[in-house]
Amino acid sequence: MFLENTVNHKEQFGWIEVICGSMFSGKTEELIRRLKRAKFAKQKVEIFKPAIDKRYHDEMVVSHDSNEIRSTPVPSASTIRLLADGCDVVGIDEAQFFDDEIVTVCNDLANRGVRVIVAGLDMDFKGNPFGPMPNLMATAEYVTKVHAVCTRTGNLAQFSYRKAVNDDLVFLGETEEYEPLSRGAFYKAMLQERVKNIPVKGVQTVNSNKKNL
Repeated sequence: MFLENTVNHKEQFGWIEVICGSMFSGKTEELIRRLKRAKFAKQKVEIFKPAIDKRYHDEMVVSHDSNEIRSTPVPSASTIRLLADGCDVVGIDEAQFFDDEIVTVCNDLANRGVRVIVAGLDMDFKGNPFGPMPNLMATAEYVTKVHAVCTRTGNLAQFSYRKAVNDDLVFLGETEEYEPLSRGAFYKAMLQERVKNIPVKGVQTVNSNKKNL
């Protein structure tokens, strides 16, 4: 995708690009591809990721297919503003894990002439909009939604279904904990979970209720 603006840079503001989708859809891979192309063009590039993401490497942004690029782990969105001074391009991975200030930070950088490329999950494991991603997508000039392949139907997948028994909103994991599902497969999986979690009365409880009638 060609997103570099060709007008006079001195008269052009920056802009925000958002790459979103489910897990295993290629978000980070696309982010790395765009950032490496900017580096090849001798632009000053900085990449940031939330400090909590240490699945592959403490300091590298790594895609599921092992493509990687060096990054700076940061504890909060406000830190990015301090470290991005003088950059032409700023990349941010796993943006859903940042606080809401990430939206203001990205817009401030874009207003200063920086090209900001953000990648993140647009929905959480329950299928709800995830953290600051909706507002980032609303204020971005370019939004690219990438898809995985559903592991159960082979259709396009946009949901990240959590196989692990854990209700925490932020729960880092890989293929053992998550799988990408299409809308139909995700709906069936969530329905099965609800049915499985419905409390069933035992025989003794039912009989005792009958005696009280």
